[in-house]
Amino acid sequence: MLDAWSLRVLVEVADHGSFSAAAQALSMTQPAVSRQVAGLERRLGVPLFRRVHRGTRPTGPGGVAVELARDVLARMAALEARMGAFGGLAAGELRLSAFPSANAALVPAAIRRFGRDHPGIALSLVQSDPDGPLPAVRGGRVDLALLTSWQLYAHPAAARTDPDAVALTDRDLAGLDLLPLLDERLSVALPAGHPLAGADPVPLAGLRDEMWIEGGHPDCLGPIPQLAAALGGPPRIGFFCEDWNGKQALVAAGAGVTLVPTLARAAVRDGVVLRPTAPELPTRRLYALSAAPPQRLPAVTAMLGLLTELAGALAAGAPEAPVGRKPLPSGTSETGS
Repeated sequence: MLDAWSLRVLVEVADHGSFSAAAQALSMTQPAVSRQVAGLERRLGVPLFRRVHRGTRPTGPGGVAVELARDVLARMAALEARMGAFGGLAAGELRLSAFPSANAALVPAAIRRFGRDHPGIALSLVQSDPDGPLPAVRGGRVDLALLTSWQLYAHPAAARTDPDAVALTDRDLAGLDLLPLLDERLSVALPAGHPLAGADPVPLAGLRDEMWIEGGHPDCLGPIPQLAAALGGPPRIGFFCEDWNGKQALVAAGAGVTLVPTLARAAVRDGVVLRPTAPELPTRRLYALSAAPPQRLPAVTAMLGLLTELAGALAAGAPEAPVGRKPLPSGTSETGS
């Protein structure tokens, strides 16, 4: 098989018109250049150069070989440049997937910052894969997925009802990298006029008769056994809503109460109060899932660093929201932007 160095020697001899001049340009000896060209001629089966007064000139086949060699070398240089652009974050794409509460503040802040720092990367937020984040990342349909500890079970429904449910094993995660970002606290969302709206913390036993608003996994009531134990019985679920705006509207209207994780706190609307609970409910861990090195793309590595920074800012955020708090402006520590 032909190699790039032999093709470069071929082109240099043609450009300089002599073996000795080509040798000087390539920092080689003249005999070494002659041997390189002779090897090419043996491999190709045709003479590539003929001797002329004070130099050499390509033969007919040699001229064709030189032009093709220029094209090959140019394409190889383009390949190196394009790959360098990917490695240098000047080109490429990054496909993210997340769940509703992550999209409330963390993901928009990450997208804004990443787009500003790496405008050459085509960044997209894709719909969650019906098979789940692990198969999506493993299959290359998603480059980076945000998920919670409640999703790291072989049977997600079991994670909500069975505290002894078996988590995924290292074998399940082979070839993948699971980076912990944040341990989220769960707050209770109450209407502003609720009798317990001023309590800090809110005793969950005082909410045993309330109607509860459930959501889609993983933005649901979460550790139901612990919640049921604190309430003195299973929560009375009267409403189901996957959208955070809809959940908050139901709470503000006095239709019920719900749980809000740290990720959704920055998007609380007027008329809704967030309060810590007594007893405190188990935290929910946020993870970033991606291919493990060396299969991980440079753009994914850059986004992981950014998400780690933003999640750290969320973890160090302000206390629970006061009555009627509006969403925080951009640039505050709670959004991390």
